[in-house]
Amino acid sequence: MPKAPRSPLPLPSVTSPNNQDLSLDATVANLPLHSFTVETNYQGQEIATIFEQYPLLPGVVLLDKGKFLGMISRRRFLEYLLRPQGLKLFLRQPLRVLYSYAQIRNLIVPYTTTILTTTQLALRRPSELQGEPIVIQGPREAEQPDSSDPEFLPDFSESKDNYYLLDIQELYLADWQIRGIEAQVRYEQNQAQMIQMEKMANLGRLVDGVAHEILDPVNFIWGNLNYVHLYSEQLLELINAYETATVTAELKENIEFDFLQSDLPRTISSIRTGAERLKKLVTSLQNFCHLDDVYPKPADLHQCLDSILILLKSRLQKDIAIVTDYGYLPPVPCFVGQLSQVFINILGDAVDNLLNDKLSDTFDRYPEENKPVKIQNPTITITTKIYSGSQIRAATSDSRWVSIRIANNGSAFSAPRKQRILSSFTGERKHRKETSLALSHWIVTAKHGGKLELRSPIPELSPTPDTPLGTEFEIILPLV
Repeated sequence: MPKAPRSPLPLPSVTSPNNQDLSLDATVANLPLHSFTVETNYQGQEIATIFEQYPLLPGVVLLDKGKFLGMISRRRFLEYLLRPQGLKLFLRQPLRVLYSYAQIRNLIVPYTTTILTTTQLALRRPSELQGEPIVIQGPREAEQPDSSDPEFLPDFSESKDNYYLLDIQELYLADWQIRGIEAQVRYEQNQAQMIQMEKMANLGRLVDGVAHEILDPVNFIWGNLNYVHLYSEQLLELINAYETATVTAELKENIEFDFLQSDLPRTISSIRTGAERLKKLVTSLQNFCHLDDVYPKPADLHQCLDSILILLKSRLQKDIAIVTDYGYLPPVPCFVGQLSQVFINILGDAVDNLLNDKLSDTFDRYPEENKPVKIQNPTITITTKIYSGSQIRAATSDSRWVSIRIANNGSAFSAPRKQRILSSFTGERKHRKETSLALSHWIVTAKHGGKLELRSPIPELSPTPDTPLGTEFEIILPLV
């Protein structure tokens, strides 16, 4: 009795999804899936021909009368052919014979499984199965557009199951890409958390000074309100006296009209001054606590610096002078809240340096000469200007950059501390005491594409010990 004719051997196909934008929740459906499903009555010679024509095909899915039976990988197929008598046993025999020898436990996952989960399942397999492809179970693929289209994705819209093969190397490559994305997201989250923690720490240190600054204008207002109330009553009494035509010099003398006339404008001016100080203080605090948007926005850096100086006013005291040499700066695209953090870190460090100098009055920078150095006028100088790219060795000479220099004439950093700060800038070592400056360096460089430079001559190498060395930080930001 003649055998029933077999259907032609199906040719392999592969989906070509656009996996350029993989995300943490991407599934295996986003990866290239190989479709090559045959019945077990086909001979090994026919499959070997297909493997020769399609070198990237990872294996073949076997069906037994239309039902899923298992999978034979390319590697395992070739291994059995290379065994003694393998060509005679398997090449001219139906695939069911080879599968009876090469049968293994396949890893089968639904097409909705995430890439990260699939990788974990693949790595849990025994070592001899680590290189085997993975069987992806999904609804039967419907009519599709040209698979060369980069936007092509398998449309699992039919109800019948179909099986695909996923090359293990494709899975590991996608997992590596997603791990990189995950690491970057985690790094960004950690940096944002560090910024917030540093901001809260600075905010806590500022609360005491802010409370003191608030009390002063409140006392102006509260103390003068009594006088305004008294003056108002006396003026009303005087007006009533005019209306009844009983005004006398004695009444003016009793209410001290001349003094009232001169003191009332001063009292109102004092109240206005206190109210303005309160307004500036609250505005500065709001600017410092400002939450940055997703994208940088143009900001007035001079106003930002002035706001920080108001917040630090209680710590500056009368002995520390602030000199501002502001050049013309257009609005600079930036994350103003994060830059405020940088300014307060550097200015706070300068204030601490000068206050320490004030307490000690002398420095031990030149112990061999036993010659103390005393700063007569502790000063913090803030200078802003615009540079061209050629002046700062930028990538393009026609680019423009904004420079903010914050310098103090206090004692210079010691060589060990300067080295610690520079090390924290490069990320080679993390020093707990230099966290705020290292965070400032990250905000300027990573978030704004700028530079943060430290200039502090080493005291031991200074040729002129009679002059305080000082420290200067320069923040350089691109001006787009």
